[in-house]
Amino acid sequence: VATILVKNGTLHLGDMVLSGGYYGRVKAMIDHKGERIKEAPPSKPVSILGLSGVPMAGEEFFVVKDEKKARTLSLLKQDEDRAHRLRASRRVTLEDFYKKMKEGAVKELSVLLKGDVQGSVEAIKASLLELNTKDVKVVIVHADVGNINESDIMLAMVSNAVVMGFNVKIDERAADLASKEEIEIKIYGIIYEAIQDVVAAMEGLLEPFSKEIFVSRAVVKQVFKVTKAGTIAGSQVVKGKMGRHGIAKLIRNKEVVHEGKISSLKRFKDDVREVNEGVECGISLDRHDDIKEGDIIELYQIEKVARRLDSKRT
Repeated sequence: VATILVKNGTLHLGDMVLSGGYYGRVKAMIDHKGERIKEAPPSKPVSILGLSGVPMAGEEFFVVKDEKKARTLSLLKQDEDRAHRLRASRRVTLEDFYKKMKEGAVKELSVLLKGDVQGSVEAIKASLLELNTKDVKVVIVHADVGNINESDIMLAMVSNAVVMGFNVKIDERAADLASKEEIEIKIYGIIYEAIQDVVAAMEGLLEPFSKEIFVSRAVVKQVFKVTKAGTIAGSQVVKGKMGRHGIAKLIRNKEVVHEGKISSLKRFKDDVREVNEGVECGISLDRHDDIKEGDIIELYQIEKVARRLDSKRT
């Protein structure tokens, strides 16, 4: 139920109303006497039923032509609000932690920890907690064994935590959500490097380091031109699992001739998330149609990995 005040025009029962990020058809109108009415002229306060959610007090409302337009405008408003929230509360990363700490914005570094075995998790957890000082401390919001999944990212969102993994992988849906919500994920293979990264973050010495990780390779067997879809490379995956996410490199005569994203991955006519080794598929590259038979398409993931700090650091 939303109580509104009509300013211009007349609101009728059955009108499609939009307010903030919510919309809906007016199913009922009740005046200040508690009686149901069918229309509300200017300066008439009424309570209406039918909105998809509760708008903020002070939000303007509008009558729109149809539900499709209302839904479109509602989604635009939700995207705008979400972008504003992200700008207002930017996620903490190891790279900017020291700066935020000096500004007084943070006094705790929240960490969500995942490892391949319990022994590693406990060892890293204990080492991180030993770094606590009177000015700043490390808080372990969650520590468990297994790959980094979507639930881990959701927990990191509400706790504004950095996700640290030791000898684990990132589930595809988790990677997508982390990218969307700007959650930092750090993957390590050496416990010492994980600890030193946190130390460096607390002392303002950390610099980002990225590494390309090979995922899969496919050979183009045949090229198809499809109206609206562009060029489709009929390919066979010869190594690894070909997926849709990551950096795709088009290689011709041992030289990289294009680097970008995969826009579609198909098995016959169906869109798929991944294709196993030895299986044929159709691959489209985003904004690139110059593909030839015999070309090689390689897929890489970009991972943030730790580097050894200078042993002379004081």
